[in-house]
Amino acid sequence: MESMLCLRSPSPSKLSPFKKLTSTSALKTTFSSLSFASMTSPPQPKTPSTKKRSSSKPTKTLSPKTPTTSTSVQETSTPVSLPLKKVLVPIGFGTEEMEAVIIVDVLRRAGAEVIVASVEPQLEVEAAGGTRLVADTSISKCANEVFDLVALPGGMPGSARLRDCEVLRQITSKQAEGKRLYGAICAAPAITLLPWGLLRRKQMTGHPAFMDKLPTFWAVASKIQVSGELTTSRGPGTSFEFALSLVDQLFGESVAKEVGQLLLMQADDDTQRKEEYNKVEWSFDHNPRVLLPIANGSEEIEIVAIVDILRRAKVDVVVASIEKSVQILASRGIKIVADKLIGDAAESVYDLIILPGGNAGAERLHKSKVLKKLLQEQYTAGRIYGAVCSSPAVLHRQGLLKDKRATAHPSVVTNLNNVSNGAKVVIDGKLITSKGLSTVTDFALAIVSKLFGHARTRCVAEGLVFDYPRS
Repeated sequence: MESMLCLRSPSPSKLSPFKKLTSTSALKTTFSSLSFASMTSPPQPKTPSTKKRSSSKPTKTLSPKTPTTSTSVQETSTPVSLPLKKVLVPIGFGTEEMEAVIIVDVLRRAGAEVIVASVEPQLEVEAAGGTRLVADTSISKCANEVFDLVALPGGMPGSARLRDCEVLRQITSKQAEGKRLYGAICAAPAITLLPWGLLRRKQMTGHPAFMDKLPTFWAVASKIQVSGELTTSRGPGTSFEFALSLVDQLFGESVAKEVGQLLLMQADDDTQRKEEYNKVEWSFDHNPRVLLPIANGSEEIEIVAIVDILRRAKVDVVVASIEKSVQILASRGIKIVADKLIGDAAESVYDLIILPGGNAGAERLHKSKVLKKLLQEQYTAGRIYGAVCSSPAVLHRQGLLKDKRATAHPSVVTNLNNVSNGAKVVIDGKLITSKGLSTVTDFALAIVSKLFGHARTRCVAEGLVFDYPRS
């Protein structure tokens, strides 16, 4: 029965060590405290024009759509002049949301112009875990464009929906014929690229559940596999490495390293996964119910990863917008549709309330009177609450971290009391916090572990293809 809880992704077989066919030093980055200013203002997604790129295009600097402050990366290092890079990320019904969002978020941080295109008749797409994403444009409007990279997220039936899109097949085939970069993750190498004939004489990897569909001689069980213009990867748990490998190939090792630092990724990461103080049991006689409030400027990686992972564990998650509309524009320009408005969500009681980060989004969450009342009631009733990234500062400002140990994004952690910097996730009684971004998977899995125990958590982690302790 427990194996059924992995939901969309069956448990993988034992993985072999990571194999490198190209420079991967960009994937091994050291931690440094970086300004959160690079994650504040949401960029406006662009609709592709009908003109082809030319070598005379103007250049961009790293993260050009993002404002800087006196402590930002751009002002503490020499500005890097980079050629304009155009990237296509197609999505369809059943696309894996963590993979799609992480790819888009990371590439936009690097300065790429990323077009999210729907292969469906409509722009709004329900992803594999139920998250509703809104594409920038229709795939048909991209037919005459030339891209530096086409990156296919996986998921089922999302990979099959991509496979059955003739326009996308033609775009990706032209990409391969032109010796330009293309990539796929999870189910997409086997389900999408293989039928298109785009894996010939290429080494590739994919989700363990689909490895038997790949050509045995060329299939490799590595996190990332680069073979010429093709890059493949395993699943949601390897999405950060996959996206950074694409950044490395588009912009170079130094940019990939810088973006890795922004994501709080570390080399040879032996950081403790979690610390726990004042341990109490999180047990319920019913299926746990979680509220995730979101706002314009919330960090999309954190929203999507928390929702995806908790729903894999069979948690009832309600995503509520504090804005006037259920659709919000997240920090990197991805449009997400909530399940309901916060006023409607407030009519119910939740076992957990979790705040995603994103500097601008956190500020908007703090100003929501409805959410503030919900958080105060949660605290008074002794129910569980938590926050990631910049949002622990929201809890602090509302007096909900008093006498509690917590952690947060480096840009806000100095404003908190009783900070614990030794772990990715800190639990104190019925409070849980995390640094955010690349640590959000550990955060969500820590919640699953507290609610259901190690066996279910391990099963969910295997479905993600995410390294997790066996005991």
